[in-house]
Amino acid sequence: MNLDILKIASDTNNNKSIKNYTHHSKLKNSMCGDEMQIDLVIKKNKIVDFGYQGKSCVYCQASASLLSKISMNENKSKINELCDDAKHYFEGNVENIEKKWKSLNKIFNNKNLSRKECILLPFKTIKKIVSK
Repeated sequence: MNLDILKIASDTNNNKSIKNYTHHSKLKNSMCGDEMQIDLVIKKNKIVDFGYQGKSCVYCQASASLLSKISMNENKSKINELCDDAKHYFEGNVENIEKKWKSLNKIFNNKNLSRKECILLPFKTIKKIVSK
């Protein structure tokens, strides 16, 4: 287990429930059973509050923590693009993550390829919201 992953996952500032959310999404990883729920407050296509909760592994929690930080005060379209870049990373296109989303480099690396579905679960969950 990488200590960086544990450190990232332990940052739980946005691991919360938002009562007055404007958008909500919940997904389950059919391979391992991890669950992720994301509540957002979106105003004028900008994410102004982000809350996530889940019954999931440390890789999924670390991914959700980083995603929540990146998403704050960003437009839906930019986060939709990030979700596409995340998916493409695991398909072999590592350039966009390395260049545009440097804060994700600690979880998006070759050592964590076997945890792909865990890492992508928060991205797939938010994608259901921001792709609309």
